[in-house]
Amino acid sequence: MHPHTLTGDVLASLRTALTGAADRPLVLLGNFEVEEHWARGEPGLPGIVMPASRAIVNRMDECALLLAGPDDHVVLKSPPDEEYLRYLGDLGVALPRVLTVRDQQPQRTVSEDAVADPQLVAALGRLAGLGARLWPHGVSAVEERLAELAGLPLAAPAAAVCKQVNSKIYSRLLADEVGLPQAEGMVCRDVDELDRAVRRAGGWLDTGRPIVLKDAYGVSGRGIMVVRDRRRLAQLHTLIARRARRSGGRVGVIMEEWLPKRHDLNYQMTVDRTGDVHFDVVKEAITSDGVHQGHRMPARLTPGQHRQVRSAAEAIGRRLATDGYFGVVGVDALTTTDDRLYPIVEINARNNMSTYQERLRRTWYGPGTVALARQYPLRLTRPLPFGELRALLDGVLADRPDRPGLVINNFATVNAAGTAGGEGGSFGGRLYAMVAAESDRQVVAIDREVTARLRDCPATVGQP
Repeated sequence: MHPHTLTGDVLASLRTALTGAADRPLVLLGNFEVEEHWARGEPGLPGIVMPASRAIVNRMDECALLLAGPDDHVVLKSPPDEEYLRYLGDLGVALPRVLTVRDQQPQRTVSEDAVADPQLVAALGRLAGLGARLWPHGVSAVEERLAELAGLPLAAPAAAVCKQVNSKIYSRLLADEVGLPQAEGMVCRDVDELDRAVRRAGGWLDTGRPIVLKDAYGVSGRGIMVVRDRRRLAQLHTLIARRARRSGGRVGVIMEEWLPKRHDLNYQMTVDRTGDVHFDVVKEAITSDGVHQGHRMPARLTPGQHRQVRSAAEAIGRRLATDGYFGVVGVDALTTTDDRLYPIVEINARNNMSTYQERLRRTWYGPGTVALARQYPLRLTRPLPFGELRALLDGVLADRPDRPGLVINNFATVNAAGTAGGEGGSFGGRLYAMVAAESDRQVVAIDREVTARLRDCPATVGQP
């Protein structure tokens, strides 16, 4: 682990890729639920989103504090906890300037809040006059509207391009086109393709091969269904066909063989405005029921698998550039129990959790560091101030880069659901943080200590 200040070439290279200039100021917007806008009006699988969960995800906007530089601005739903800002300053983070919306609604994204705030729109317009560009987590019609209202140009492609390349159907077709290995499967864009896919998948089920149905615009475990018998497949066939008849015959599903997975992976690259592809990092993704929970770094891959990942990133990035996309790209991948690497499961052509960790990873942690980025679930009986949390975690929080410990990279999600209405006088929260040390054993020990202290916090109920 080695000392550094949290500024430098990471931001300069991102600015160049996004705007063509290394010193262009950016306005960051952490609209993490952008996929919901891309999915609207699209046929697919039914999904349920709990209001309290959405309130927490919408406060992930605070992750942008660790990505932006001192000459940038970050738009947030609410002002950060002052003690949390002091903590980040103590870590050496050169903090951006913060703009907050006047009337944040927990169920709205920060973009939706911003569009409804004329004073904020006017402030963004003044930044446009200083040469700033708007960099959202991902671009939908809402972010395009905000950019239009403020006269603040986007440092990102148009919403139509972003939506197109984030479809899982696009990912499968791209993999076929550039020759990347992937699970056997079929795209279903209409009822005829659906019928053919069901017939083929039925044969797989007969030989004991499970299948998975994926909504083209599903995210984080929503819109994924594993099927192990023909009866369930027939039920879903009927349901999807019925939905298709209500949407002009369109279907938005892919059907694939379920692979015997060993590790989930996520790798990130950046495609610049000229079409050049820059590989950033590959990590092991920690998931539970298809829902992202965090990352382990470095990924435990062989040299050959590392080369395969880099080659896939180059091919995917070049193809995205051809379709007009530039910016950050995250690709989900996996290894199987027989050590085969499948370098493309789906493409997330937007910022990813890795994006918000990248500045910290490159400038705080050394090449020999083992790191675990994760979320700690909480059940709170009252709001938890950051000062109380900092005191609770005293001794396990890292206070300098050469010391093992925990670094907190989002605090707003801890108390976000408290305004969304909890049940029985309590509410759920999440603490986003990174544990780093010189070995896996140290990381596990620190992680367990953090979990134990959070469990014993006076503001929490039971096991987090």
